[in-house]
Amino acid sequence: MKLGIIGAGKLGMVLGQLAQQAGYQVLIAGSGDPSRIELIVATLLPQAQSLTSTAVAQQADLVILALPLHRYRMLAAADFADKIVIDATNYWEPTDGPAADLLISGTSSSEMIQQQLKSSQVIKAFNHIGYHNLLDLAAPVGSSGRKSVALAGDQLAAKNQVATIINQMGFDPLDIGPLAAGKLLEPGSPAFGASVSRTKLQFLIQKYAVDSKTD
Repeated sequence: MKLGIIGAGKLGMVLGQLAQQAGYQVLIAGSGDPSRIELIVATLLPQAQSLTSTAVAQQADLVILALPLHRYRMLAAADFADKIVIDATNYWEPTDGPAADLLISGTSSSEMIQQQLKSSQVIKAFNHIGYHNLLDLAAPVGSSGRKSVALAGDQLAAKNQVATIINQMGFDPLDIGPLAAGKLLEPGSPAFGASVSRTKLQFLIQKYAVDSKTD
C-alpha cells in the first residue's frame, strides 16, 4: 500500500518513518520542487520517493496531511478524489496568520479541510501528540504502557482503516466520534500534547467535551 505524506517537516518525516517501519511504501512531498528534499528523504526515509504534492495525492492510496494548516486551501480536490485523507494539521498562528483570517468559529479545522476536499473522506488523527513523542513512544501491540492516538471522522469504514494504520504505527487507536469532534484534539484542549494511555486519553476528551458545553 502506498501511503502519501504531504509535508516534509519534522512531523511528516516522523510519520514517514513510522509508516516505513509498519511496511508501507511512502511517497512524500514538501512545499516545492522534490529535489529540495531529496537529501533529507535519502537520509531519514531511504526507501521513500520524493514527489510533488500533486503526484503524491494522485499516486498514493491514502494521504496524510502534515503541512501548515493554511496551505489546505491550495489542495486540489480532484487530486484526492475518493481517497482517505488523514488530517494531522494544527492551527499555529506564527505560521498560519491571524485566526480570524483562517478559522471558522464553531467548526473544526478538519471540517474546513473536508469542505475543500469534498469527495474525500477526511479523518483527524496524529495531530495531538508531538512528533518527537510519536517517534519515541511507538510500541508494538500489547506493550505495557502503550500510548494512544485519537481519531475522528464521519465514515466508519475509513475510520476503521485509519485505526488499523495507527495500530500498525505503534499506538492504540481511540475513536472519539464524528469529524466535528476533531475540535476536541486541537490546540488548547487537554488532549493536545497528551501522550497517555487510551483510557486516560478517553477520560481527558470526554471531560473536555462536557466542560466545553457547560462553559
